[in-house]
Amino acid sequence: MSQPPNQGPPKPRLAPMRITVPSRSDAFLRKFTEVIGGPLGRHSSPGRINPGFFTVERVLVILTVIAALLAVVSKNACRLNGWGGTNSYAWACYSDWTALFHARGFAENAFAPFASGAQFEYPVLMSVVASLTAALIPKGEFDRALAFFDLNFFLVAGLWLLVVIATARTAGRRPWDAAMVAVAPGLILASTINWDMWAVAFLALAMLAWSRQAIFLAGVLIGLGTAMKVFPLLFFGAVIVLAIRTGRYKPLWVSLAGAGMSWLVVNLPLAVMNFDAWRHFFSFTEDRGAGLSSFWHIWNVTAGVVPGMPPLGASAINALALGLFVASCAGIAYLGLRAPVAPRLGQLVFLIVASFILFNKVYSPQFVVWLIPLAALAWPKWKDFLIWQLFEVLHFWAIWMYLYATTADIKASNTFPTAFYVYAVLGHMIATGYLMYRVSQSMFDPDLDPVRRVGQEDPQAGAFAGAEDKFVLGARHGA
Repeated sequence: MSQPPNQGPPKPRLAPMRITVPSRSDAFLRKFTEVIGGPLGRHSSPGRINPGFFTVERVLVILTVIAALLAVVSKNACRLNGWGGTNSYAWACYSDWTALFHARGFAENAFAPFASGAQFEYPVLMSVVASLTAALIPKGEFDRALAFFDLNFFLVAGLWLLVVIATARTAGRRPWDAAMVAVAPGLILASTINWDMWAVAFLALAMLAWSRQAIFLAGVLIGLGTAMKVFPLLFFGAVIVLAIRTGRYKPLWVSLAGAGMSWLVVNLPLAVMNFDAWRHFFSFTEDRGAGLSSFWHIWNVTAGVVPGMPPLGASAINALALGLFVASCAGIAYLGLRAPVAPRLGQLVFLIVASFILFNKVYSPQFVVWLIPLAALAWPKWKDFLIWQLFEVLHFWAIWMYLYATTADIKASNTFPTAFYVYAVLGHMIATGYLMYRVSQSMFDPDLDPVRRVGQEDPQAGAFAGAEDKFVLGARHGA
């Protein structure tokens, strides 16, 4: 039967996307598959064949749940014996949740960050999350700080699952790269220190929205993430580079409008209601000295024992940290505009956030949580990832042993050597720098990029997908 003339040809059905599996694409992981029969065969077609119940995302959920249980176990010494005294340092189970529950007045007033004279040193949306969770803890004769910890951990576990699934869906043909997020030792150890996972989730969802070309929604999510922690705002650094390179500026303006709108909606009410409480985060950030495990902190620690080495005050650190970060952003922009092909969005975001962390005057141990999902998108190589995580674990234990040694009433001969803490901080910073080097190297040699080697360009490109280069540094005019 002939087709009616007023109808066009039938639209082709999109076939299921063939996905890349680690046992075939990663030489390091391939070595560990021999005990189960070796890597997946070359004639198999993952992604196109129904795997039954154990889909990629369901396996990732299982892995994340196991990792979350390990995270609980790692904090169980404090859950059973309390966080008082030096317990949280000696057993490496410190959490801001329990420390701030009493110290910032949540035990007496769940909405203490919004009260007169509030001293809660975090952005507005984090204050909202902390207050709402505190409000759910009933009054009574029980360990309310423990209940506050458990409730916040339950929410973080849910966010962890959300970040894993969002990363898997953002990774295009490489959804298994999200397993790095699911089982990362850094997440197991550090996800329960603070509320950082909320901002990480907003950034992960923004990356997913951007990859689906929902640019305004991506901006809204970035604005909400920035109202939790500042670092999601750095996403726009990558967008600016790609906008310059492609000549497509509309996605930048639209997403910036979404971010500005959502940030203002969250921040304006508190700024009007209690301006002093609202600005406390900004003034605290400006006035504080070098934070633990930052380069500036170990500089001052070293200056305390090296004659003639001057310590750095808050104003000097502010100037140096900002100057170095601005210089690193300029360097990343140069790399992004000079590379032979347009860099992937995930590569640029990782480099910018990593630079921010390395030069920031605060480098808390939970900041590794910011980088793990970005590393899975920027450089999904398991060997390098695990080496990096090994240094992060070393640093995690070193900082608590250092704090224990400086606060516990024990003999100096029995304390943790400060030099080891300094080396551990330098080690995990160097490991992060190595990942940055590998990402930068793959920008100039696309054949090294694990993502491009499986036949895709940039699964996170979104509005920049398929765009021709309009501006490339070093390119001959008219070439």
